[in-house]
Amino acid sequence: MFERLGSALLLLLLAGQASAENLAQIHLPRALLHIRQQPIEAQLATTPKQRNIGLMHRTQMPQNEGMLFIYTDDAERCFWMRDTPLPLSAAFIDKTGVIVKLVSMQPFSDKSHCSEQPVRYVLEMQQGWFKKHEITTGERVNGIP
Repeated sequence: MFERLGSALLLLLLAGQASAENLAQIHLPRALLHIRQQPIEAQLATTPKQRNIGLMHRTQMPQNEGMLFIYTDDAERCFWMRDTPLPLSAAFIDKTGVIVKLVSMQPFSDKSHCSEQPVRYVLEMQQGWFKKHEITTGERVNGIP
């Protein structure tokens, strides 16, 4: 794990994107999630500042890693990709851990992708990850803290 953190730090430094906020995002707490038998190492974005930064400025992310945005209430959530060079897919997840909507998002886009119903969590993964693992709406994400 430390090797990946070091690699991410080096990439940020080389890309000239190494602000204090970006560096703090690398050291977010993590949780091991599962959808069916598929493991996901998720960084946990729990504060408003962490959620606002999200995966901005990241140029790569390992295949089974993602970011879980955790909210304290249920509400319609909207995500966009400003300042995010990675193509991502997002799963909007209700308070019981069930995926209610999946979307694909394009790098650097200001297009809003909304849950269209109240959700408590959003899981961002590399674009195509959910499709590759045949994960669809109605499936449960296990291990959410």
